[in-house]
Amino acid sequence: MTQGASGLRRRRRIRLQTFAVLIVLLAVCTVVSAAVGQYEISPSDVLRGFLARVGLAEPPEGNSMAVLWQVRFPRIALGLVVGASLAIAGAVMQAVFANPLAEPGIIGVSSGCAVGASIAIVAFPLALGGFAVPVSAFVSGLLASFLVYVFARSGGKAEVMTLVLTGIAITAVCGAITSIATYVAPTTARDQIVFWQMGSLNGASWGQVATVGVISAGGIVWALSLAAKLDTLALGEKAAGHVGLNVHAVRLAAITLTALLTAAAVSYAGVISFVGLIVPHVLRLTIGPMNRALLPAALLGGALLITLSDVAARTVIPFADLPIGIFTALVGGPTFFALLRRGMRGGRYV
Repeated sequence: MTQGASGLRRRRRIRLQTFAVLIVLLAVCTVVSAAVGQYEISPSDVLRGFLARVGLAEPPEGNSMAVLWQVRFPRIALGLVVGASLAIAGAVMQAVFANPLAEPGIIGVSSGCAVGASIAIVAFPLALGGFAVPVSAFVSGLLASFLVYVFARSGGKAEVMTLVLTGIAITAVCGAITSIATYVAPTTARDQIVFWQMGSLNGASWGQVATVGVISAGGIVWALSLAAKLDTLALGEKAAGHVGLNVHAVRLAAITLTALLTAAAVSYAGVISFVGLIVPHVLRLTIGPMNRALLPAALLGGALLITLSDVAARTVIPFADLPIGIFTALVGGPTFFALLRRGMRGGRYV
């Protein structure tokens, strides 16, 4: 009993320390992201610019207020929402599929978004007042996930392996359609499709933040409300069913909210890889698999990774705005390989 209580206290201490570190790092990186760029702003002016907006300080001199509130803060806010959404979606998928190597793309949502975006870029980029690309990406991403679930249920219940295999098939078809759109697109549109699939926060606006934020906020609240049921599901489908959990209803809810979160994030930012895979996986190794703690931690971790990647995208090459997906892949690829090797040495893959 004493050892059990000691282990419980140690686990709680690690969780508290992890949350404290994530919050502090996220706050610091947010200030740094607002300060660096072609127009340098001191961290003190960043804080003054933020406080001045609510009447608690005098605004900084020069163009700092305009740069912060018209360019930097919308971009940072969109990155925070996108990172949090992708990481939460990844954590939910890993819980539903009982595999720490699962990620949102497993249900075809990212590839589905790419189809809608590429077709819109080629056929009607200026429709809907310029919102054709994000709207098409969002709708096609949800449609792809819906098709995965419907086809997986065609033989009865949507089992985990059936969902995975169906997701692979839908992803392959979506990839082919995207390739066709890229091939037939004129040069300018082709470049835009390729850049969109690399992910970027360039051109973020408060309107985009509001649109994505409303959908993501609903999805995140929904995910947090499912945390206890996801923990029960970790006992196994049969055991969870014996204690009264409707496994298939939970799975459907999890797939739906994952599709919403991922489609909302991808619609404006483009495809950003590895966030939904690496962030919850690494945090699970640190604080344990309990989703009631893992989901909030993933929210912070995803926001932190996107913020750091965006800083790198804007500063590695002077006067250039690189795709943010490059840096998430540079971090996620080696991390994934290290985790895979770690699992293989232990005779398992998780």
